[in-house]
Amino acid sequence: MSFKSTLLVSALVLAPGAAFAQSIEAETIIVTARPNPEDPAAVADARERLSRTPGAVSVVANEAHESRASAGLADILRDAPGVLAQRRYGEESRFSIRGSGLDQSFHQRGVLFAQDGVSFADADGFADFQKIDPLTARYVELYRGGNALRFGGAQLGGALNFITPTGRTAQSENLLRAEVGSFGFARAAGQFARTWGDWDGFAALTAMQGDGFRDHAEQSQARGTLNIGRAFGEDRELRLIVYGADIDQQVPGTLTLAQALADPTAASGAAAGFDWRRDQTVLRASLQTRWRFDDALLFEGGVYATATDLYHPISLLIDQQIETQGAFGRFDWEGELGGRRADLYWGVSYRQGHVDQILGPVMFPIAGDSRREATGMELFAEGRLFVTDALALAAGGSYGRFTRDYEDRLNAANNDSLDDDWFAPRLGLLWESESGAQIYANVTRSVEPPHYGALVQAPHPGFVPVKPQEAWTGEIGARGRSGAFIWDVALYRAEIENELLSFNPEIGVPAAFFNAGDTVHQGIEAALDWRVAEGWLLRQSYTYSDFFFDGNPAYGDNRLPVAPEHQYRATLRYSHPAGWFVAPSLEWRPRDVWVDYANTLKAPGYAIWSLNAGWDFDNGVSLFVDARNLTDEAYAPEFGAVVDASAPGANTAVFYPGEGRAVYGGFAYRF
Repeated sequence: MSFKSTLLVSALVLAPGAAFAQSIEAETIIVTARPNPEDPAAVADARERLSRTPGAVSVVANEAHESRASAGLADILRDAPGVLAQRRYGEESRFSIRGSGLDQSFHQRGVLFAQDGVSFADADGFADFQKIDPLTARYVELYRGGNALRFGGAQLGGALNFITPTGRTAQSENLLRAEVGSFGFARAAGQFARTWGDWDGFAALTAMQGDGFRDHAEQSQARGTLNIGRAFGEDRELRLIVYGADIDQQVPGTLTLAQALADPTAASGAAAGFDWRRDQTVLRASLQTRWRFDDALLFEGGVYATATDLYHPISLLIDQQIETQGAFGRFDWEGELGGRRADLYWGVSYRQGHVDQILGPVMFPIAGDSRREATGMELFAEGRLFVTDALALAAGGSYGRFTRDYEDRLNAANNDSLDDDWFAPRLGLLWESESGAQIYANVTRSVEPPHYGALVQAPHPGFVPVKPQEAWTGEIGARGRSGAFIWDVALYRAEIENELLSFNPEIGVPAAFFNAGDTVHQGIEAALDWRVAEGWLLRQSYTYSDFFFDGNPAYGDNRLPVAPEHQYRATLRYSHPAGWFVAPSLEWRPRDVWVDYANTLKAPGYAIWSLNAGWDFDNGVSLFVDARNLTDEAYAPEFGAVVDASAPGANTAVFYPGEGRAVYGGFAYRF
């Protein structure tokens, strides 16, 4: 049976029958030009705004994951097509869109991470997932590929923007939530939202602890968010947002494939023996404004600062103090040009920061004391002109400049600096039918300057001569709703020069980076929500990823490792009028996935079945059960890339085992 046939059969087996629908719940991730009237106002506004983008975008409301034990990006974005989000341990995950940062073996690059429009990456673009509190995001905006221009983003993967609730947009005035589950997991949270005339406030506290599925994977966290706003009339406000976190996390290390499948709960010997950890405190504050001058012109802008203290002993001790500051401003204009409807946004984004880093010997005789300074600036603009009532042409681009200054306090011969600039244009079109269905196409250039992980690679003196990663991406897609169906499909092809790739030369040692020459990332992203009968909703997402070298001298046209060629997710949810629901789900990789560039080792595919159920009572109380990996399958969904797994002495201990059978339960009270 072909893969397409298998998907069709799966859908028919899961669906109890066909029927017509009225609407889809607010939790749907698909953006359409005609928002669902059942969406909360804040979520509906976000979907309508993103629908103006001539490219692939999604909105994930808090409703999509509040009835599960969502502990990070892998849970929040599990149904979003085009996204590779897999948990490694704790909240550490792989996050990639369209192959961005494809084989990044720790943390994230290639996607602009933001909260309320403010980047929370370091000044060189490197990001850490653990600085996010998933429970406090009212919704998440996902801009796939070259569609993140309104943030100045020009990365291959796009942008991810977490929106903090305000006193006016929070789901309820008061929330108490508690969760417990397998592997010693426990989490408690409280939220408070109020308005006082022109003032509003939102506050949230979250505390979590857990033993982890694997040995040496304990974690504990405390997070707090405060959002205070003052209105000065309609669509005019000033807002202060403060966030803090204290995170302690043991690091279980990586295993060989045989170890990961035979004894998935084990930690690596080095990780347990030398007490590998990743502990950090984070403080972040932003002062922002939204100011409407008239019906045609709106300004959004702000300043921000972030400070992080990281203690990270692995095979070497990494001790960092990270400080980042920045500012941004953006104008949005709507009006007419030559008698035709038109809109335009333009703005600037600037960030600066430094990392003071000490490396100490833990297993190897490595020591270092350095300061890494970086800046980044982007000027950006995009306009749309409706040449007919249904067809808009879009054009824009971003100009950026970056600097890197490195000081080695132990050896001045390693000091180095780099500065460069780039330009990334964009062209697109968007057609919208009277029913609200849309067809779009665009061509975008992306640029990713090298971060310090690529530039500083001991024992190489100074900077490694890596070049910025550049790509041209073409994309076509369609989205809309008709009767019982809401759909979203995009096809893209990115031709990349100097792709930044990496591999782990030693267990636990940060990866080495190099430019790969010409590579191609192309694929299909599809999502379909089907109201198959009254109360029954089948949600499906499918991602096809075809990533390969293009005439590489060493690897020819080999497939790039790590990303699965096919990934399919489906959830069938029955919601009863009395308030309870039950939702079995499937996560399926039908084919094995390459682990190395030489294409000699594969990680087995898998199928994971889970079950989610819950009950919303009229008094504001909600209960849920989240049972995962019901068959207790041993699998390895996440791993780092290897150069040639068949080479003598090759390090293949790069695998993170998937979590075994687990059950979580939760309670929430809104009042």
